[in-house]
Amino acid sequence: MPTKNQLIQTQQTELLETLKTRFHKNKHRHKNADWEKLQTKLLANPEKLWSLHQMETTGGEPDVIDYNSKTDTYTFFDCVPESPKDRRSLCYDAEALQARKENKPKNSAMEMASQMGIILLTEAQYKILQNLGEFDLKTSSWLHTPAAIRQLGGAIFGDRRYNHVFTYHNGASSYYAARGFRGCLKV
Repeated sequence: MPTKNQLIQTQQTELLETLKTRFHKNKHRHKNADWEKLQTKLLANPEKLWSLHQMETTGGEPDVIDYNSKTDTYTFFDCVPESPKDRRSLCYDAEALQARKENKPKNSAMEMASQMGIILLTEAQYKILQNLGEFDLKTSSWLHTPAAIRQLGGAIFGDRRYNHVFTYHNGASSYYAARGFRGCLKV
């Protein structure tokens, strides 16, 4: 019987098949990675597999974007073309959610990411993702915000418009139907 944050066998099998198909279809994202070694590592880390399942079921289409041979670490990003469908209409963090007096969203990006066992992409990671393809042409994604900006009430997000990747700012308590967040998981 699986414990909390673990998948049942059928979920694990289905997820591994989905990840394997995506991995082989998008070799340009991870030229130096080996699927068999990655699968062995995932099976040895059921909590990471659970987090990848959370990324997948919320629409993120996670894929390996880097393999570090020195640390034997695989990095997954959400690689869905538009911000993950089931992670939109969220303010930035719990503090921003608490500050809203009315029309509160159901959750915050930081809280949901934490519940999923992932972290939001940083601005630098978002640019790496955008070098692998064209993402967020119609949507935008909250990004991990530096503390100095967050302390002043703001948060940052990114998108691609006019064939250019932009980083913008907004009040952390704002939320939009077309803004979600993209996550990162290291295995």
